[in-house]
Amino acid sequence: MDLSFLPGVNAALNATATLLLIRGRRLALRRELDAHRRTMLSAFAVSTLFLILYVTHKASRGFENTTFHAEGAAKLAYLAVLASHVTLAMTVPLFAIALIVLGSRRRDAQHRRLARIAWPIWLYVSVTGVLIYVVLYHLNPAPI
Repeated sequence: MDLSFLPGVNAALNATATLLLIRGRRLALRRELDAHRRTMLSAFAVSTLFLILYVTHKASRGFENTTFHAEGAAKLAYLAVLASHVTLAMTVPLFAIALIVLGSRRRDAQHRRLARIAWPIWLYVSVTGVLIYVVLYHLNPAPI
């Protein structure tokens, strides 16, 4: 089965998660907690779907990587973004689940403390996910 459409879908899911994260934070700052909860659970659902489809796509390709063919500073910049993205992406599910648990138990002070760390990481991972897609699938020079 051809799953070559999945990287674009995954980028759209990351973009959607980005918008939901920004909206969720604004709602929290305005103390609209029910809307905040729904929005952040939606961000979690979108990010979960992303992860399922990402693994599905990688498995369908034998876990091979898509190579970025640039050289020099462009390659180094891409690798730096990729390394930070992958490293931080591993923390997002743990943070998100912990935030959901704390929020659902109304441990608001702990939830807010953790969110100050987790929210920017989750946002960064979502934004760089879109950036990596654009670089690999739309700006990637032909192999030399």
